[in-house]
Amino acid sequence: MDNRIKGLGTALVTPFTEDGRVDYDGLGKLIDYQIDNGVDFLCVLGTTGEAATLSADEKEGVIDYSIERIGRRVPILLGCSSNNTVDLGKEISRYSRYDVDAMLSVVPFYNKPTQEGIVKHYEYISGCTDKGLVMYNVPSRTGVNMTAETTLRIAEDCKNVIAVKEASGNIRQVNAIIKSKREGFHVLSGDDFLTYPLMTLGADGVISVISNGEPRLFADMVHHLANKEYEKALNIHNSLFDLYELLFRDGNPAGIKAALNCKGLINNVLRLPLTPVSQKVYDAIERFQAGFAS
Repeated sequence: MDNRIKGLGTALVTPFTEDGRVDYDGLGKLIDYQIDNGVDFLCVLGTTGEAATLSADEKEGVIDYSIERIGRRVPILLGCSSNNTVDLGKEISRYSRYDVDAMLSVVPFYNKPTQEGIVKHYEYISGCTDKGLVMYNVPSRTGVNMTAETTLRIAEDCKNVIAVKEASGNIRQVNAIIKSKREGFHVLSGDDFLTYPLMTLGADGVISVISNGEPRLFADMVHHLANKEYEKALNIHNSLFDLYELLFRDGNPAGIKAALNCKGLINNVLRLPLTPVSQKVYDAIERFQAGFAS
């Protein structure tokens, strides 16, 4: 299976109008902004896209619009997650009709399955589609860590599982996956700050939040890393050091929506239970971007 999910992928936010509806004009501008500035693929309806708060009709609207707007200019990764394995299998089967390259699915959250349960979960849902499947390990959100051994076992047994988005924050664990992974299986950072160290260890890219607002700069960094131009990449990494933390101080995607609002790209609107960043954090993001642009 051809795996085009590598390099810089932006985890797109879902813009909303002031009255809370999906802002398709804003989404279209954001998609063009990403592609025009060098990102390698786009992730639609991930955590950063507030997919958990969208209705089924809204999700289908976002998918249809995004596919048409992207127009195959870059590969598309579609978020599709649940802690109900059987229902998720049905949804993945239904979403397989879309013209996307792969689907991103998080380790089941809240249930806290064993490692064997995680294996069985991915075995089941990978059998529900002929699309590529990208696993997403983010223990801070799910309550359970998918170990390196489990990741490698699933990648070996399920050939359409083409990558893992690793956001455990455990560099040793990610290094173990990189060292022993099968050919064609990609390891993607799930943490913007760790992109530099993980790609120096051999990771294949990142699914990024910060690139919503800084696509050209972050694309340059990722591409320098892919070319082993480490000093050039490190200069960019260090220039973004403070912004990495600022964007997550009041949670994601609140921080990146504030940053995009400072740039005049989208409204600073989220859906409950998420709320916008505090004024203090908004001002700090605005000051950083003003200084960065000067």
